Amino acid sequence: MSEHKPAVAVIGCGGWGRNHLRVWDRLGCLRAACDLDPGRLEEVSRQYPDVRLLSDPEKVFADPEIEAAVVASPAPTHYEIARQALQQGKHVLVEKPLAIRLEDGRELVDTARRMGKLLMVGHVLEFHPAVAKLQQLVSSGDLGRIQYLSSNRLNIGKIRTEENALWSFAPHDIALILRLLGRLPERVSCQGGAYLDHHVADVTLTGLTFSSGVRGHIFVSWLHPFKEQRFVVVGTRQMAVFDDTADWSGKLVLYSHQVDWVDGQVPVARRAEGTPIELTETEPLLAECSHFLDCIRSGQTPLTDGKSALRVLQVLATAQKSLESGGQPIDLAEPGEEKPYFAHPTAVVDKGARIGRNTRIWHYSHVMGSAVLGSSCVLGQNVFVGPEVRIGDQVKIQNNVSVYQGVELEDDVFCGPSMVFTNVVNPRSAIERKSEFLPTLVKKGATLGANCTILCGHTIGEYAFVAAGAVVTKDVEDFALVRGVPAQRVGWMCRCGIKLSFNEGERAQCTACGTSYQKKAGAVSIAEQVKA
Repeated sequence: MSEHKPAVAVIGCGGWGRNHLRVWDRLGCLRAACDLDPGRLEEVSRQYPDVRLLSDPEKVFADPEIEAAVVASPAPTHYEIARQALQQGKHVLVEKPLAIRLEDGRELVDTARRMGKLLMVGHVLEFHPAVAKLQQLVSSGDLGRIQYLSSNRLNIGKIRTEENALWSFAPHDIALILRLLGRLPERVSCQGGAYLDHHVADVTLTGLTFSSGVRGHIFVSWLHPFKEQRFVVVGTRQMAVFDDTADWSGKLVLYSHQVDWVDGQVPVARRAEGTPIELTETEPLLAECSHFLDCIRSGQTPLTDGKSALRVLQVLATAQKSLESGGQPIDLAEPGEEKPYFAHPTAVVDKGARIGRNTRIWHYSHVMGSAVLGSSCVLGQNVFVGPEVRIGDQVKIQNNVSVYQGVELEDDVFCGPSMVFTNVVNPRSAIERKSEFLPTLVKKGATLGANCTILCGHTIGEYAFVAAGAVVTKDVEDFALVRGVPAQRVGWMCRCGIKLSFNEGERAQCTACGTSYQKKAGAVSIAEQVKA
């Protein structure tokens, strides 16, 4: 059985619309082309003689055979055309921006939801192989902690009068930054200049400030002497440069530049040669349209759906307000987001992390996306929580502790300053052993002292107490006190943290809290209470 090919109409056959016509014809779905300019339609008829030509979008909406509309008309018309198409039961792929007004964008998202139709926005760079690789590098931590992102989108080209350079060029870069960081900025500023038409900015510089301390800079202009489309991501380990004007062998290059501090006071840059990243040569627009086609067939949510486009639109609208106010920074709140936890502005909490109520995350800490933290936890300065880590309630992790993948901390665990977890028995820098991670379980109420080391693959029992500097190389029993290198049991501890003394009858009572304990076959447990 042949695969279903939905009939698609392209509305707007100008510069970018021509690209859509070419791609949709290649995909075998192009059925109609619509434009108000008879000259453009004549050009379309010569290239695509079997395509139906229309001068009125309403004829597209009224045609029951057309399942989807691609809106590639000027930006101010996007809202009205997309709204009518959705209301007439068409799936819609609308070019960026989704709309000129945030309120109109929200209405389009609501209309698509109500009509049960797909709404996708043409943020085409999100389908670029270099961007997919960039996202992988950021998510995996290969670039280190992201410090700032910078984009130049410059040209001497088509100059618009219906929208300014911010709305014409910057949506691509805003979409990329939001995709890579997985969150909205908390503050937006924008400055610019209108040199050809006093009402339309030809050049803008937008600044984005994120709660994690990351900054984004977007410089756009259509009054530049040459074309430049360069996107830079600067991390603590590596820097990545995506140059869309380069050939495929140089579109994405990594630089392992370092900054050394001479005598602890003078920063000296150490340059490194760039390493080109091999990419599959795929046309982003073809990938975008193919994705839209797949979503129509499967009903899945598009990567660049209406909700993601609204986030871009919210940043654009805030930048426009700042531009109109002379560059005044404007706060931007995450819509509908009420974080139940506190994270210091320098902390990084990746998208997808689940964090319980009243948890506090302090300076320069980083929680990765698939980690789960319970309620009322405290993460001190410079704490790292790796992917898929599970942490219970009321866990306290002191400064400079890394909780790696494979580690699980149950409720009430205490991790002292600079203590160490491992997750591989025999690490080698040149050999990847992610498939060999060994699990480490720290059970309820256990204490891990400052600078101790827990070798992977072991269990620390309930309310066990590992002394400062100890190196744990085997399982630790419940309530056991261990110390030394390698750690050996030297006593037993109450759950309140006081050392126990057992009598000849293998019984002990805490001198602080009064809890009674019993020892059987070398294992300690809380004594059963005998009723009078």
